Amino acid sequence: MATLAEMVSKGRRKLEAKVPIMASNYEAAKPQMIANYRALPFGPNTTRAYEAGVGAAVYTAPDVNKWARNWESAVSR
Repeated sequence: MATLAEMVSKGRRKLEAKVPIMASNYEAAKPQMIANYRALPFGPNTTRAYEAGVGAAVYTAPDVNKWARNWESAVSR
């Protein structure tokens, strides 16, 4: 059976490998996010503001080391 340190290390490696994919998936999802929002019954000002916000949004990658610390702490309780 793997130790907790080994599990943390494995999780950290897997998350690090996913970070670039997560960023590209987020950018690719923006048009669908906007299209789905347009289908809601909001007015034009609200819709334009949402579209501007989504368009300006920049993906922030997760902090892999913070994730590892928090996960280890959470499963150690």
